[in-house]
Amino acid sequence: MDILTSLRAGENRLTQRVATWDSVWARSVLPSVEDAAEHTKLWWAAAVLMASQGGGRGRRAAAAGIAGMVVGQALANGVAKRLVERRRPPKEWFPHDEVEERPESSSFPSGHTAAAVAFTGAVTPIWPWAGAACAVPTLLVAVERVHDGAHYPSDVIAGASVGLAAAALVRALPHVIAKRAAGFRRP
Repeated sequence: MDILTSLRAGENRLTQRVATWDSVWARSVLPSVEDAAEHTKLWWAAAVLMASQGGGRGRRAAAAGIAGMVVGQALANGVAKRLVERRRPPKEWFPHDEVEERPESSSFPSGHTAAAVAFTGAVTPIWPWAGAACAVPTLLVAVERVHDGAHYPSDVIAGASVGLAAAALVRALPHVIAKRAAGFRRP
C-alpha cells in the first residue's frame, strides 16, 4: 500500500468517525453553528459587535475581518473549488439528515472554514482578545463541516490554509499599497 492510499484510507476512517459522533453536545451545538455560519452571518454579527463596542480598534478589526472573509471566500470558492473537483463524502457514512442539505459544488477546499479562519486571522493582530474569542466558533465551524458530511478533514485543512493566506494578504496589502504610493511620489 503506498503512502497516498494509506492517507486516504485514514482520512476516510476519520471522516466516518466524526460523522457518527453522536453526543448530546454534537446534537445540540453543531446545528446552531451551521446555521450561524451559513452565508457568513456569524462573522458579520461578530464584525458589527466589534465595530459598535470596540471603538477605533474594534472598527479596524471588524473591517480587517470582513476583508479577510471576502478574500478567503473568493480564493476558496471562486478559485480553488474550480481548480480541484472533489466529490463530497458518501452520504451513506452519515446517519443524520443534515447530509441531504450539503452543496453540490466541489468538496475541496472548505469555503466555510476559509472564511472563518480568514476572518479570525485578520482580526487577531489588531485585537488579540477578539481574535481569541473568534477562534472558538472558527474551530466549531471546521468540526461541523466534517460532522455534517460536507467535507473531508483535508478539505477543512485546505480551507484553513486558504483562510490564513487570505488573512496574511489582507494584512500585507495596505503596506504594499503604501510602499507603491511612496515610490510614485519620488522625483
